[in-house]
Order: sequence, then structure tokens, then C-alpha cells
Amino acid sequence: MAKGGFPRGMSMGGGNMNNMIRQAQKMQEEMLKAQEELSEKTVEASVGGGAVSVVVSGAKELKEVKISPEAVDPEDVEMLEDLIVSAVNEAMRKADDLAASSMKNVTGGMSIPGLF
Repeated sequence: MAKGGFPRGMSMGGGNMNNMIRQAQKMQEEMLKAQEELSEKTVEASVGGGAVSVVVSGAKELKEVKISPEAVDPEDVEMLEDLIVSAVNEAMRKADDLAASSMKNVTGGMSIPGLF
């Protein structure tokens, strides 16, 4: 057995391992920065011909809901509720797309399970 406890031909490759660690740390820093930037960006979705609009941050935080006065019908509250749900869901999909695009830039297109 070679010095250091590894069989011949099986070294840790110190330089390569250090490079991998540095690259992983750099990617982690870039991902944190991208997540911070995402929380500052917003997406908007509108449904019902503009009857309901919502704004969501890139971090998927609901920031704003706008409801047109014409959409408020005391006889049909259910329709307004459905419009709100649709608008929020669409905005969340847009926020997911924004996050995926942002992370793709950081990871170079490499898929990392559980990232977003």
C-alpha cells in the first residue's frame, strides 16, 4: 500500500479535490446571490380580462392583489374567488419560470434535484 493509506494509483488528487471544493463554494455563493436577486424581482399575472391582477416576488411571496370594481358582484362571490385563485396560480408559475431561468444561469443548465 502506498503512503497515506491509499492503494497504488488511488490518490485523493489533492489539486483536483481543492478545485472541486472551490467550484462548489463559488456555485453556492452564486446561488445565494441569485436567490437574493429573485426575492427583489416580481412577476404579474392578470385574469378575467384584467378583473384580477396579482404580483408575486421571485421568491413566491404574494405582494399585491388588485380587483377591478366590476369584478365584485355580491351575487357571485365564487367567481371572484376563482379568479383570484387562477391569478395567483399563474403568477406562481411565472415565478417558478423566473427562478428556473435564474438558477440555470448559475448552474450552467445542470439539473440539481431539490434546488427549485
